[in-house]
Order: sequence, then structure tokens, then C-alpha cells
Amino acid sequence: MTILRLALPSPLRQAFDYRLPAALAADGVPAAGVRVRVPFGRQQLVALVLEEAAEPAVAEAKLRPVQAVLDDAPVLPPALWRLALWTAHYYQHPLGDALSQMLPVLVRQGEPLRVEPAPVWRLTPRGLALADDGLQRAPRQQAAHAMLKAHPDGLADATLKGLGIGREALQALADKELAGRVAVAAGRAAGADAWPVPLLAEAALALNDEQQAAVAAVIGDLRGFHPWLLQGITGSGKTEVYLQAMAPVLAEGRQVLVLVPEIGLTPQTVARFQARYRCPVVVLHSGLTDRERLQAWRSAREGEAGIVIGTRSAVFTPLARPGLIIVDEEHDLSFKQQEGFRYHGRDVAVRRAQLEDIPVLLGSATPALESLANAAAGRYRLLTLARRAGGARSPGVRLIDVRGHRLVEGLAPAVHEAMKATLARGEQVLVFLNRRGYAPVLMCHDCGWQAGCQRCDARPTLHRDPPRLHCHHCGSEQRPPRQCPDCGSTDLRPVGAGTERLEDGLAPLFPGVAIHRVDRDSTRRKGSLQAMMARIHEGGAAILVGTQMLAKGHHFPAVTLVVIPDGDGGLFSADFRGPERLAQQLVQVSGRAGRAERPGQVLLQTHQPEHPLFAVLLGQGYSACARMLLEERALLGLPPSGHLALLRAEATRAELPLAFLQQAAMTVLQQGGGVQAWGPVPAPMARKAGMHRVHLLLKCDDRRRLHALLATLVPWLDTLPAARQVRWSVDVDPQELG
Repeated sequence: MTILRLALPSPLRQAFDYRLPAALAADGVPAAGVRVRVPFGRQQLVALVLEEAAEPAVAEAKLRPVQAVLDDAPVLPPALWRLALWTAHYYQHPLGDALSQMLPVLVRQGEPLRVEPAPVWRLTPRGLALADDGLQRAPRQQAAHAMLKAHPDGLADATLKGLGIGREALQALADKELAGRVAVAAGRAAGADAWPVPLLAEAALALNDEQQAAVAAVIGDLRGFHPWLLQGITGSGKTEVYLQAMAPVLAEGRQVLVLVPEIGLTPQTVARFQARYRCPVVVLHSGLTDRERLQAWRSAREGEAGIVIGTRSAVFTPLARPGLIIVDEEHDLSFKQQEGFRYHGRDVAVRRAQLEDIPVLLGSATPALESLANAAAGRYRLLTLARRAGGARSPGVRLIDVRGHRLVEGLAPAVHEAMKATLARGEQVLVFLNRRGYAPVLMCHDCGWQAGCQRCDARPTLHRDPPRLHCHHCGSEQRPPRQCPDCGSTDLRPVGAGTERLEDGLAPLFPGVAIHRVDRDSTRRKGSLQAMMARIHEGGAAILVGTQMLAKGHHFPAVTLVVIPDGDGGLFSADFRGPERLAQQLVQVSGRAGRAERPGQVLLQTHQPEHPLFAVLLGQGYSACARMLLEERALLGLPPSGHLALLRAEATRAELPLAFLQQAAMTVLQQGGGVQAWGPVPAPMARKAGMHRVHLLLKCDDRRRLHALLATLVPWLDTLPAARQVRWSVDVDPQELG
């Protein structure tokens, strides 16, 4: 009897044994990573083969049969299969569920891995015999003829479209029997031989000496695993370094994987890369349909796409010929999955590059403290871009002490004057407020009552259009009350300001000036962000009001003034990463000011102008600030000097998660091994979405000892009766403690 050990898409931390019927075994035992269809309870699931088992884990009579073998080869290439196993183990996540989440939805459902390749356009014998100037009177047909003649194997419709060859010109060639569409046999060679020639669609930009040194270092040894950290101030031309570093990789027919933190950044990144290179570029992010995602995934897996650009989950995309991985804005919190399979996309990318034996390039103006610590220890090679590209000057930053000043719409008089002067010159102002909605609190002016969320220990945000109280933590919404439920007063007032209120308040102060609000609410519809960016890039005096969406990688040539109304957020955060996040955010937002030949200025309002973080950050720069924060972390044994894992538990009854994590804490203390248990304690937001939440933080100076403990603790917790009364999870290397 042939027994297969399978990983099923299940939250259970175990593998499952099935027997392979003789009829299916006749074609051989499926290799690890091959998909099979099996019965599970009353449903059918698509599972992945882990191994052939010598002995079943259950009685043979209980073994159920495999119903179908779906593939003749593994879904993932060997290096990516090893990455999947490592990632599930490192982040203590059930293997079956982890493997399932690494694959596109339609692949999980059993869709074929390959499809018949689309027909390609080729010249006929008559077309091959035609002289190069034989279509002078039809320039579009002549361009199409020349392109097809340069690629005798043929070009697909998508590639020709990307090269600017229209369907009408191709059809005209077909009508003249000069070209035609022909079927291509499966397994046709892809890569450098199939990509258009010449590969460059536009000439590379001239580099300054810092950029040249960075590119030379990366391309100097493209063979083998080399992790690079590119720290370049905003506007220093990091993207151009990426573009030129990938040129020799693509020229060899190898592929490049580019990870970006947000969907909003992918359109401009894709446009930049498509403008430079003629090879196919595919995109992978959560905004695609299941069918679009599958098509892009197939194109990457088969080696048809030269450049693969995606958000966090794209790190698991199979590549036929991987050559380089780039992680842009590597510090960004978006690379950490905060629910379910809690992996960190940046760290997984580094591990993948190691397993693929290829270079990985991490880029940021404000690298994470962990990355800077790796560079200081020699594990990463540091590259620095200390000045802006094209001779542009870095913006000047000025602290505005708002203590004792009367603020109008949250802005000091000096800020108003600076905005007026900037707009009078026809330039643009960016006002950064990382708080969407109209106001964070709705309060009764007579008795002090404040609207609260019925399901969370949080205040719902007042929104204007449509009027509603929306909790950004659990998603619940309710209509604002007309009178106070405590005293009956109708004098209910919004307290504080969000982007909606700031937009309303600025309109009468600057009449006739266009105001563009960029946040999650104003850009919810598909294409709305791109449309708004297009209006902003038209130029002219304008005010941009927005959240962190505006701070991430966008290029605003006309913005010369950045205003930060609340620069104190994060100074006194309950999360130890608060000062790091604040410093990164301030630097990233400030970098939007003053590109090209226009100098920029940043005005930062604060009630704490003497705070040491501001003194070091503004006086000595981000690197000095990072060194100061690293010294603080080392004194406390916090990451990157120490290592953390966070156990979270929640239930409808408050005592259940507390009792469950108390058992975990006792076990940790009994085992010792240098692992400390901090807690259990109520989470910073103790009740969320109707669930009472408790945290237990595990800390250890040695990563291996912490993981050795987790390897025994997590399976043991699964066996506890209390585990069935709570919803719990483990977060290795947590980035947020909320």
C-alpha cells in the first residue's frame, strides 16, 4: 500500500495520511509539492504531497483514498518549496494553511498550472522575403513588419501591444499574406531569447557618483547570495539604482522580483519599469481578480515575465530563472502580515534570496533598526546615497512651537503665512495628518459624554459623507445621535480633526485654491487614486491633504512646502517602536518637499520642541537618530538586541484568555532556558469587536532558544482543553503590540 502524507488547507497543526489507489500509483508516486484531490469530512479539498510515508499514522482501515493527482510536477520549484517549509516553521503557522495561502486562489481550487500558450504573430515566407523598405507608404505596417522580422520565433499579442504595435497594422499584414498568427508548442523557450530586442525601451538616466558606486557594487557580483541595504535619502534616485542594477540580470534572461509595500505604489512603479524595459512586466497584489492573479502567477512561473512587481504576498511567487530580488521601502509596516499567517515579507525575501542563491537589494530612506543592525554586524552590505539626484537640495525643517498660540483649523499663524506665500508662487502645499475622517471624537459639550464603540474599547471616528460614526478597529458603523444619551443635550460637537475636517477648514482660508484629499476614503473606488494623482501633477497652486498614503514613494514636483500639524504622535507611544515609526514617518513626509530645481521647506508643529528625538533627527539626521534608538533598545534587550514572540488570546468572556495564557506563562517559567514571560496582561485595546483580548510577550536574548521553546510550547498549547474556548495565535517577531 502506498501512503501519502499530505498538507491540507486547514488550521490544524498536523499532516494527514491518505492511501494512493493502485490505478493512480501506476503512474508513479507523486513527488513532494504535487497537488492531489482528497475527501475531507463531507467536502473535497486540494492538498499538497509532503512525502511518501513508510507507516500510516492511523489504522490502515481508516485511510481514505486519494481521488485524483492533479499535476505531473511540483507546484513550486525546489528552492521555493524549501522556503515554504521554513516560513511555516519559523512563524509557527500550520503548514497546510501556510502552503495554501502561498498559492493563488484558483490554484488552491485545482486549476491547471499550465494552459496552452497563446498564438504568436510571425512573418510568412512572403513577409520574410519582403524588402525592409517594402512598406514605406504604411509606416505602422512597416514598424510591425520590422519588429516581427527581428523576432522570427514570433511575438504574442500582449508583447506587441507593449511595443506599441497596433492590432490594425498586424491585421493589414495578415490581409497581405505577409504575417499570420500561429500556434506555439507548449514549453517554448522564454527569457532573453523571447524578449524583445533591444531590451531597453528608453536610455538610462545619468548617475551621480554615489549612484554609480551603488550600481557597480550590486552588479559586480550577481552570482550567489549577497544582501545589500541601500540607504538613500528621499529624492536620491533609489529607483534608478534598481533599474540599472537589474539590467544585466534581464540581459541574461533571468527574472527580477520587486516588492513594494502598498497597492497604491504599484501603478507608478509598473509604469516606470515598463517605460524602461521591453520585457513583459506582471503585477501581483490583492486588488486583482482571481483570474488576473493566476495569469500573472503563471507568467512568472513559466519564465515569460521578466519583471514581477507585487506587494507582500508576491514574495512567494515562483520564478523560472530568478536573478535578483528588490524590496523597496523595506522599513514599511505593510510588509508584515498582521492576521493569520503572520510572516514578514522583507525577512522572507532575504531568506528566499539565500535559498535561491541570488542577491537581494533592500532600499529605504529610513531603514528599519533591524536592517541597520544587520549592516553594522556585517550581515548586510551598506550602500549610501546621501544627496538628492539631479542637484536638488534637501528641504529645510523648522519646528513650530505651538504652546500658547491660537491655532486656526489646527494651524499656527506662521504656518498660514508660509502656505499663502507658497500658493502665491503657484506652488503646492502638502498637509500631512495621519487621521482620516472628520473628527476622532464626538462629545457632548454640556456633560462631557463621548460616543463610544459598542464592541471595542475605542472611540468611533465621525465621518461626514455620509454622516456616520465608524469604528476603524472593528468596522462597525452607526448613525450619530441627535442628542446626548446621558443628559439629553443637543449640543454635540466634533473634537479634534481628521482629514475631512481639515479639508473643510482650509477651503475658506484659501478660496479658489484646489484642495485634494488623499486618504483611504477618498481613493476607495478603483482608479480614483491614479485620477487624483494625475490632477495633482497638472501643476498649479494646490493643497494636498492626506494620510500616510501621501508619504510613501510618491513624486510631487510642485510641492515645495510640507506641513505636519501634529508632530508629537509616537513620542509617548505605549509601543516601544513608536519613536522609530515617528522618525521614519517624519523623514518620509518631509521628503515630499522640494524636488528638482525647487527648494523645499518643512514646518513641523509640536508641543515638545525640546524633545531629544527632534534634536537628534533634525540636527544630525536619521542615521544618528537610529543609532540613539538602537542604544536604547540594547539597554532594554529589545529587538534587534533581543527577540520577541507575542501570544494573543481572545474570547467573549474575559477570564478565558487570561486563564489560557497563564498556563502558557507557567510553562515558560518552568522550562526556563533564558526565555522571559511578560504577562499575561490585557491588550492595549482590551476589548475589540466584542472579544476580550489578552497578551503574553515572550522575550529572549538568543533567537534559537526562543524558537526551541516555541517548537514545544505551541503544539502543547494546541492540546489544552482551554485552547478550544479561546481564539489564540502566535506572532513571531511582532511589529505591533496592539
